[in-house]
Amino acid sequence: MSTEKLRNIGPKSMAWLRQTGIRSLAELKDAGALPTFVRIKRAGFKPSLNLLYALEGAILDCHWQEIPDARRAELIAAAEIEIAKLPKGRGKVQPAAGAVTTTHMQSDHEDSSMPDAHFGFDDPVAAGGHED
Repeated sequence: MSTEKLRNIGPKSMAWLRQTGIRSLAELKDAGALPTFVRIKRAGFKPSLNLLYALEGAILDCHWQEIPDARRAELIAAAEIEIAKLPKGRGKVQPAAGAVTTTHMQSDHEDSSMPDAHFGFDDPVAAGGHED
């Protein structure tokens, strides 16, 4: 199924729309700009408010910069309310893990007759080889 080219919508945004089930202007109009924007955020993408304006412009058949300031303010206020309802923690950067530490356990019954064991990669020089 081919995807209809939408006004104001570039390739990356169009891919987000396709991945969230919007493939035509009719489907965008049926869904609405704000619900589509929220759907894209819910899917884990990180759209800017410009996408919200672009979706509204596509529906109204105008350039996204022609959306009146009053309508933009309405869209922003509504988007903030809807985004606040989304589950927390999605897409947030997790704090860095703490430092890694190594613990060496010593047995009360160490056997001094056992040679030291080396774990990991063999040292080719110690094994009689030569270093390149």
